[in-house]
Formats: sequence, C-alpha cells, structure tokens
Amino acid sequence: MKQNKFRIFSALFLIVGILTISGCGCKPTVQKYKVNLEVWGVLDDSDAYAEIFKNYRDLNPNVGEIVYKKQRIETYQKDLVDALASGKGPDIFLIQNTWLPAFANKITPAPKTVLTEQKFRKDFVDVCVNDFVSNGDVFAVPLSVNSLALYYNKDLFNAAGIVSPPKTWDEFTADAEKITKINAMGEINPSGAAIGTAYNINRSTDLLAMLMMQNGAMLRDDSGRIDLSKDANASKALEFYTNFSRSSAPNYSWNPQMHYSVDAFSEGTLGMMLNYSWQADVIKAKSPKLNFSVAEIPQLNLSAPVNYANYWGYAVANNRIADPKNKAVPVSNDLRIAEAWKLLTYLTTKAETQSVVPTSATAVVQKPVNAKDPASIYLEKTVQPAARRDLIETQKDDVNLGVFVKGNLIAKSWKQNDPAAIESIFGEMINNVNRGAMNVRDALKTAEGKIQQIETK
Repeated sequence: MKQNKFRIFSALFLIVGILTISGCGCKPTVQKYKVNLEVWGVLDDSDAYAEIFKNYRDLNPNVGEIVYKKQRIETYQKDLVDALASGKGPDIFLIQNTWLPAFANKITPAPKTVLTEQKFRKDFVDVCVNDFVSNGDVFAVPLSVNSLALYYNKDLFNAAGIVSPPKTWDEFTADAEKITKINAMGEINPSGAAIGTAYNINRSTDLLAMLMMQNGAMLRDDSGRIDLSKDANASKALEFYTNFSRSSAPNYSWNPQMHYSVDAFSEGTLGMMLNYSWQADVIKAKSPKLNFSVAEIPQLNLSAPVNYANYWGYAVANNRIADPKNKAVPVSNDLRIAEAWKLLTYLTTKAETQSVVPTSATAVVQKPVNAKDPASIYLEKTVQPAARRDLIETQKDDVNLGVFVKGNLIAKSWKQNDPAAIESIFGEMINNVNRGAMNVRDALKTAEGKIQQIETK
C-alpha cells in the first residue's frame, strides 16, 4: 500500500515539474531591481529637487536613491571629465548649452521610446533644439533658459530726460551719449553703457556674438567652418561694439580702466548693462536701494528680433561602473540609461496624459492626476525663466521674469567645439581692436585662424 502511494506521489511531482518547466502551471516570479541615480549640478542646492525626487520615487518603484550633488562651477568641467573617464562619474549631469560637440562621446541620447525629437521640438523653445538635438536624437534637456536683457538705472534715465528704455541700437547709442559724462581729466562718471571692451564687462563675448547674429552674420558657414573675416556683417558688429570704447567716438562711454560692469551698475555709476536674469539678485544684494529695472534687449531690426542664450541642460552618462548596492540583481547599463532618461523626461517635459504608465525599461513614468508639474516646482523654488513653451506662457507677465522668457523665444546660440578657448579668442579679438593693435578685419581674421586651429587638433 505504501509502495503504491509513493508511486502516485512521484508521478504527480514529475507532472508538476514538467508543466512548470514547459511554461504551464504557476507563473515564474519576476525579478525586481532598484536603480540608484546620482545627479550633478552647479547652480542649485539640493532643496530645489527634494520634493520632485521624492514624488518620482513614489511613482517609480524601480528607482531607489536619487542623490543630488552640487559641484564647484570653477572646476566643474574638469572634475566632470575626469570622473566620467574613470567610470565613476554621475548618471545625470548638467552640460552648458554650447558643450554638446565636446561631450558627444561621453553622453547617450534619450531612447526614442522615452523622448522623441518631435516631442522635444513641441515642448521647448527653438534654441534648445539647436543646442541639444543632433541627427534626430535628444542629448540633453533643460529646465530653464537664460537670455540677455537690458538692465537700466532709472535715476540716471530720469536725470538725462530719457522717458523709456531703448528698443533699437540707435536709441541705445543716443541714450548712452545723453547719460555719459566725461570730466576734464578724461574720466567717465557716470557711464551711459557698459559695452565695447572684453575683460571688464560680464559676458562681453556673448554680447558680441548676439550683435553678430542680429547683423545677420553666420558664425559658421554651411559646411560648419568658422568664417568671420569674409563676413561683412561680422565686421559691422565688431566695429559697432568696440566703437563705444573709442575715445574719439561721440558714443564713447566705456574703457578698460572702468570698474567691472556688474559692480559699476550696482554702484549707480552705469546707465545700462546687458546681462542675464541671475545678475538681478547679485545687484540687489550689492545695492538694495538701487532704482533699476529690466527691459527687452535692443534690436537692429524690430521685425526680425534676435537674442542670445546661455543656459544648462541635463544629460545622461553613456557608461558608469555598476552600483555595488545592486549585488542581488545586477542592473545593465542600458537599463540604467533608460531609468535615468525616464527621470529627466518626468522632470523637464510636459506630460501628454494625466495617467500613470506602468514602469518598465522603456515606458515613461507620467504624472498622476492633479500632480503638480515637476518643472513648475523647480522654477518656483529657483525663480528662473522657463525653457518650456507652456511654462513661458505662465511667466510672460511676471514682473521679474517676463522680459527674460520673452527673450527665450527669440534666442539663438552657435556650435562651439571648445567654448572656453573660443571665449578667450573672442576676448582677445576685442582687446586687439581696443588697443589699436589690429583693425577690425585683421582681428577677425586672426580669431578665425585660431578657432580653426583648435578645431582641427
């Protein structure tokens, strides 16, 4: 009897085993995983992201810790390159909007199942597409864009009888002449405008690039080659820019001996300064009682306005040493990349639906019903101008940000293989004209040759 029971039990066990192996019967247990993500930034403290990251971890159970580390901006690029080279860098990190050519081999684009070029173009202002999209792939996503605006001292404007800020460069030049006072010693106080030199004007090379673009200059020709010396529009822009530092010119208002532009404006000795939104807080901290305002950047052609952008976007590292905390269930690099891009898409882009899509290696985690937009949370905490078109609409009438977000809609930039070197070359070009060491054409030709040289290394 016992022998018959044993035979029956053995047969049943064998049948269950065969069914299980063949895929029938009970479903196999799905292995779960946890991806820990490290994010590097330079502008914000961790509290700008704390609420957003907590909300995301609640939505996506496959993401564990999200650690944000603020880096020193002075050494950021070098520290980042060194960390990435060792395979121990962050999963997600900021790149400046001109860095894509230099970082193209260090980052990986968004999977098409997570973020497409079509959606990116729909969500963000045009300059972001120019800077972060290449061959149909999205390589970085921004939360904010900064473009130039005109800071002006209202007391100096009132004293000079100027009713409103200039809208054109002709008006800008006339206003600078009205404000500028030069004493018998040749000293300027006050100055009408900080424009004309390289090293004592904050973001001077951005101002010059913007003027070149407003004049219609092509900083690169159709083949992508730097072409400045043969471009009459580039010559016009450099001539106009440096003329403000020529003592014999009627619009002479600035020279290399003047205080640094941000300091001079804060001290109340400067009528107009061209700069980005982040300088407003600097000025208020330096001089809380200064009576100043901000207006849209002057234009050469009001019917075809152009501004200049300087901003950052988040990218994903194309490789990293495996997380030692994930010993039980190793996470592949492809899975890490997909999860990193899902976080960035959640953080920056506009949700197409208001439902939660189940998490997988490719599916995007969407915001739940009535959830606050993560980018909106970030912008409210940091008081920055938006990169997304729908959020620009909400900021257009903001007393502090309206001018800057309108500028984002018309902002441009240009591809730079080595932005730091090009900035130095442009500064030297301005300085050569200021010193009389070169005329405008020769300065442009020299700068062109130096840029071509570093790009062919």
